[in-house]
Amino acid sequence: MRKEIVFCDNLPYLRVMPSETIDLIYIDPPFNTGKRQRRKHIEVEQDPENGDRTGFNNKRYRTLVVSETGFKDDFNEYQDFLRSRLKHAYRVLKRSGSLFFHIDYREVHYCKVLLDEIFNRSSFMNEIIWAYDYGGRSTKKWPAKHDNILWYAKDPNSYTFNYEEMDRIPYMAPSLVGKKKAARGKTPTDVWWHTIVSPTGKEKVGYATQKPLGILERIVKVHSSPGDTLLDFFAGSGTLGEAAAKNGRGFILVDCNPDAIEIMAERLHEYKPDIYLCADLTGYDKLESMGKVIQISSK
Repeated sequence: MRKEIVFCDNLPYLRVMPSETIDLIYIDPPFNTGKRQRRKHIEVEQDPENGDRTGFNNKRYRTLVVSETGFKDDFNEYQDFLRSRLKHAYRVLKRSGSLFFHIDYREVHYCKVLLDEIFNRSSFMNEIIWAYDYGGRSTKKWPAKHDNILWYAKDPNSYTFNYEEMDRIPYMAPSLVGKKKAARGKTPTDVWWHTIVSPTGKEKVGYATQKPLGILERIVKVHSSPGDTLLDFFAGSGTLGEAAAKNGRGFILVDCNPDAIEIMAERLHEYKPDIYLCADLTGYDKLESMGKVIQISSK
């Protein structure tokens, strides 16, 4: 079973991947917000005079920024950037495979038209709304508290959908359905209520835009089978890899950010992934002792 973390530009890597070898693709590409996504790593030390936060027993502490990870989320030609990669995503998927494309409300309508063009409109299965309730609230418009996940099946007449593997959710009025049904729970809809990754929780690995394991596990268990190979070529913090490994699937995680590679390697250490590195990328010197060098032309 393949378990691979790859430090490489995803487009040349996708170009050399064999056709119809992947069972499930999940990607969470940059959202084209025009901003830099950041995650700061901090420590605190006691400072009664100049402390900027209050802690245990009302003592004052000063915040020290130890390091910062992040990436620029700004592409002038966003559609062209995605189109070239999504064409290869379609090619490498098996006939029974699916693509899950995670995006936000600013870009989802453009991206759906693009995916309709590449996969065909008949391959569009669902727009899943991941709804959460965390963070600040605008006083000038309805606060945006959801992401969009577009599901496309390569063959809309024959695709993996393990209904019995679906996790159940509680009934809002269990007394109306009886004890047996209430104990079993009900089938989720296309609106998935799930908290974000807690900034202070155990799941947090210190990567900007990390997505919850619960969301990825639901996708993995229903839309793939044990032994399948799953691909994420905007891998980031490696959540797809953990969801795959925990449920007996293989994974290929591709990212060109050296911080992401280090985080994924640590996060997935217990699963003993192979690590492959493109030596011509910026940041290779930071990673060269971690894995094997691969030669992939960027042309």
